[in-house]
Amino acid sequence: MIWNDITFANIHLLWGLLLIPMLIVFYYLSYHKRQATIKYSSLTTLDNKSWKVRYRPVLFVLRMLALSLLIIALARPQTSSHKQDISIEGIDIIVSLDVSASMLGTDFNPNRLEAAKSVAKDFVISRNNDRIGLVIFSGESFTQCPLTTDHQMVTNLFDDIKTGMLENGTAIGDGLAMAVQRLKNSEAKSKVIILLTDGVNNSGSIDPLTAAEMAEIYGIRVYTIGVGSKGMARVPVSINPVTGEYIFRQRKVNIDEKTLKTISETSNGKYFRATDKNKLEEIYQSIDKLERSKIDVLSYERKHEEFLIFALLAAVLIVIEWFLRKTIFRTIP
Repeated sequence: MIWNDITFANIHLLWGLLLIPMLIVFYYLSYHKRQATIKYSSLTTLDNKSWKVRYRPVLFVLRMLALSLLIIALARPQTSSHKQDISIEGIDIIVSLDVSASMLGTDFNPNRLEAAKSVAKDFVISRNNDRIGLVIFSGESFTQCPLTTDHQMVTNLFDDIKTGMLENGTAIGDGLAMAVQRLKNSEAKSKVIILLTDGVNNSGSIDPLTAAEMAEIYGIRVYTIGVGSKGMARVPVSINPVTGEYIFRQRKVNIDEKTLKTISETSNGKYFRATDKNKLEEIYQSIDKLERSKIDVLSYERKHEEFLIFALLAAVLIVIEWFLRKTIFRTIP
């Protein structure tokens, strides 16, 4: 029995315990009143007072304990056991990430792509109950990882992403359409695409707004993120034919925010602009709060009667009191 969790079915009967101190006071007063007053020529005879007389109040103590236990038993003490059934409705999320060469822009530390990967990985790890997939795009699109609950695998695949994996360009429409394709048959209560890019749609076969309408048809919300500082930024403009390395130049940051906003509005999502890594982290935190898994908890409680132990103890004390009164403390008329 866990005494911290005990309750009483008839708790009002516990008021009966107030009788105990009243009976104790009454017994104390009447006991001393019954004692005979005898004059002795010497106090030495008091040392011979019978131990039976001295310990006779033990009978009263036993009766009071038995009465207390009976009152508690009548109040029906109970303990309870709890059980919970938890059902979780997760969210299906596709991260659609731009991997074009411009994502190597150094206005983020160390560059836009690495910052985007780092923040997205933290987001994936925090979404314990959701299935998450990964689509990458530049001049074309590719499913890097289908929907899965293996978040460690998703984060490992983020590490493998590099520019140059696909034909160069920025096919926003293709990247969005591929993500829609991965989510359209999902039965999750909420379907979400997080599309991140730093440029303007300049390649691919699907118009971004057409892809947004597809998302709306399938009940998919699209959160778009424009990545890049305002003003000028150092970005790759060509490749050195000798070393094979990118040649960087200062160029004006050009993000098609109008199209990204329209995509989000069409699909009941939201557009964000990230001008640095800290801002990007705040954006993912905002999306994390907007899209939370639904957790239903159904609790069961079962009551267990505990009065029997109190009743048995009271019965034992009554038997002991009766036995002592009829034997050791027996009075002869």
